[in-house]
Amino acid sequence: MSDHANTAPRPLRLGMVGGGQGAFIGGVHRIAARLDGQYQLVAGALSSDPERARASGAELGLAPERCYSDFRAMAQAEAARPDGIEVVAIVTPNHLHHAVACAFIEAGIHVVCDKPLTTTLADALDLQSRLAARPAQRFALTHNYSAYPLMRAARAMVASGQLGEVRIVQVEYAQDWLAEPLEATGQKQASWRTDPALAGPAGALGDIGTHAAQLAEFVSGLTPQELSADLMSFVPGRRVDDHVQVQLRYANRARGLLWASQVATGEENHLRLRVYGSRAALHWDQEQPNELTFHPAGEPARRLTRGMASLPAEAGAATRTPGGHPEGYLEAFAQIYRDFAEDVRDAQAGRESPPRVPGLSDGVRGLQFVEAVLRSHAQNAAWVAL
Repeated sequence: MSDHANTAPRPLRLGMVGGGQGAFIGGVHRIAARLDGQYQLVAGALSSDPERARASGAELGLAPERCYSDFRAMAQAEAARPDGIEVVAIVTPNHLHHAVACAFIEAGIHVVCDKPLTTTLADALDLQSRLAARPAQRFALTHNYSAYPLMRAARAMVASGQLGEVRIVQVEYAQDWLAEPLEATGQKQASWRTDPALAGPAGALGDIGTHAAQLAEFVSGLTPQELSADLMSFVPGRRVDDHVQVQLRYANRARGLLWASQVATGEENHLRLRVYGSRAALHWDQEQPNELTFHPAGEPARRLTRGMASLPAEAGAATRTPGGHPEGYLEAFAQIYRDFAEDVRDAQAGRESPPRVPGLSDGVRGLQFVEAVLRSHAQNAAWVAL
């Protein structure tokens, strides 16, 4: 047996709230958590219905006594166990994120939360305040697109000055799955995502617009100072937006555009980012995630591929397979979990380290963005400060 095998850290004990039978994102989180062997799922409050919670847990091989139907009871019971969970994944509808996160923060358990962080800025700030009083605890927000190897390469290239001064940031996230009133059919994902009581006041804006905003900030290094926004609900009777267009102004005089839509007929999951600087530009398309176009001014465009030896080290650290073997959505999601495992182990060992993953500050900025967009739209697309 190798020395590495003898010294490899044991998997972190993981719990999950939400993500029971029929849930999409819970399955994604479970695959991501186990991909690199960094976690073992041992407990869950997978549903608030006791029978469904037990059935969901049984399908995943959880011990019956660790299949909870109340997340507060789970937080208390797991915190009291010598073999209790160390990390919890929150994969519920948006309106529960704040309450669930509070319960596990108070129990001293590290948190991975799906985005958006909460449904209101006030709740996001409350979580930030609670965690500030507990410096040994870590919190991750699964903005997984920022974990693609080529997005980490792009961020490093911008930060190193290869693009010169950033002038234009264009980001779009287009889907078509809500082009028809799918919620009227009882489809689970559509039903809660279009219900403001469950999703919050932002529809496509909160669901995919926050992903687009975070990715643009992650790569460009710029935070918008002002915005002007227009929201639309194209499907009759829909109670939240399904389409959003936002103009952005940055402190360095750069300009940006963000478009997010879930009624763009023919689109599947088209997240696209373009950053234009004074010396070069970068183009990336999430549906072709293993390619990044680098276009220096006055020179032919260069096709960069994931796995190239010449990419910044940040890309290699997030790469699992040799060049030419595609990596995608699940691997990027897993990278969030892998990096967060390092954050948690640093915290457990008393080591100080900067967070390796998006966290509460990203979640707060996401809710600041959402509330500014809603405010601008209510004022007939007036320019508002973030």
